[in-house]
Amino acid sequence: MLKTAFTETFGIEHPIVCGGMTAVGTAELIAAVANTGALGFLTALTQPTPEALAKEIARTQSLTDKPFGVNLTILPTIDPVPYDEYRDAIIDGGVKIVETAGANPAPHLPALKAAGVKVVHKAVAVRHAVKAEKLGVDAVSIDGFECAGHPGEDDVPGLVLINAAARQLTIPIIASGGIANGAGLVAALALGASAVNMGTRFVATTEAPVHDNVKRQIVANDERSTQIVFRQFRNTARVARNSVSEEIVAISSRPGATFADIAHLASGARGRAEVLGKGDMDGGMWWASQAQGLIFEIDSCARVVATIMAEAEALISTRLPGLTH
Repeated sequence: MLKTAFTETFGIEHPIVCGGMTAVGTAELIAAVANTGALGFLTALTQPTPEALAKEIARTQSLTDKPFGVNLTILPTIDPVPYDEYRDAIIDGGVKIVETAGANPAPHLPALKAAGVKVVHKAVAVRHAVKAEKLGVDAVSIDGFECAGHPGEDDVPGLVLINAAARQLTIPIIASGGIANGAGLVAALALGASAVNMGTRFVATTEAPVHDNVKRQIVANDERSTQIVFRQFRNTARVARNSVSEEIVAISSRPGATFADIAHLASGARGRAEVLGKGDMDGGMWWASQAQGLIFEIDSCARVVATIMAEAEALISTRLPGLTH
């Protein structure tokens, strides 16, 4: 058992988090994560309406009696999203932990705090993490360059970013990006984090609501099997390497290219339907981190968490003390 500022603040047994993942963070996976003693986040916007989110929260509560959270990603959209209504569905559902991401969480903090909800804010830079702490969030999840999704434009890997953040923050830090095993957890703790966030590792679990081909591909892939896309449009993202992501890069590098030239390839709806749903691994763009190189089997959430904790505790109690004289 590892006791950290994160486990103490959030009332979680293990310092492991499954952060918000669009189309993946649904009741089956998040309840399974919660039942291990780790913390999982439903993704609010995976649900088409606030009413649907309320039902998904209730469904998760029927599958676990342990704490879980909801991710609320706030981004500019063509069609307005009723973020306030999603937030209220979270509060009304009795959820006590929220992960905010995308934009400044300040407009939502008064309502969340008044309801006794603890807030984790996702950041990709130390300056953003410091600002979030000043706003009053309870923890920061900080993404190193190794992560799947959007690591920002600074290209700072976790080995530097986590420790740099720890030197300026007083609230708990959740280290994110390229972590999939006990060694990663121990390294993050040594750098000043008090928990780790894993996305790709939890996608390759029996409970993840994606096609088995996706899980098998993660196991088959190595640490080189990702692709950086959207850099030319100042929206850098790390995705799995396949024919679609390589075509996105090729088209984007042409003089005068615009996002419109690749929108049909980068479509989230296409990736969810063709890859996550049908298992066509070249059917669209899909998200995965460099942690693919550290994932060697599809396993249950229970075994993943138990294995990571056992590895971490063995490193801390046996291997590392043995290095001192």
